[in-house]
Amino acid sequence: MMQLTETTAQRNSLFNAMNRFIGAVNNMDQTVMVPSLLRDVPLEEDSEMTKSLKSYEDEGDMYSYYQLLKSIRRDIEWGVRCAAADERRKESMKIRRMNSSASTSSSISSSSSSSLSEEDEEEEEDLQKQFQYHLTGLQGVLSKLTKQANVLTKRYKQELGIGGWGQ
Repeated sequence: MMQLTETTAQRNSLFNAMNRFIGAVNNMDQTVMVPSLLRDVPLEEDSEMTKSLKSYEDEGDMYSYYQLLKSIRRDIEWGVRCAAADERRKESMKIRRMNSSASTSSSISSSSSSSLSEEDEEEEEDLQKQFQYHLTGLQGVLSKLTKQANVLTKRYKQELGIGGWGQ
C-alpha cells in the first residue's frame, strides 16, 4: 500500500484535527478498561489538562473529564441532534410569537427593502471572516482536547503502574 505524505496544509485541516481527536479518544477508551478507577483521581494542578479546564474544576476528578471527552467525540461523530432539536423548537416558538405580534403591523416601506440588500452584501463579506475565525478556534480546541485525551490516557497508565506499556 502506498502511503501519502501529509503536507502542512493537510495537517492543519479540520478533517485531520477531528480524526486526531477521535483517534486519541478511541485510544483513551481502549486503554481505560475500568473508567470507575478514575473517579477518585483528582486533576493535577500542574497538568496540561487543568490549564484549560476552569469550568470542570468543581467536579475535580478525571472520570468526569473522561466522560466529557467521550461525549465530545460522540457529538463530532453523530452530531448534536438533541441540542439542535431543542434550539429549533425554541426558535419556532419565538417565530410564532413574532408572527402573531407582527400581524397587527404588516407594512414595510421600499426604502427598508433596499437597505436590506446592502446589509445582505455586508453580511456575505463578513461570512468568510466569521468562518475563518470559527474554523481557527475549532481547530485550536480540537488540538487541546486531543492533547488532554492523551494526557488522561498517560495518567491512567501511571496510576495503574503500566506507564511504559504500549508506547
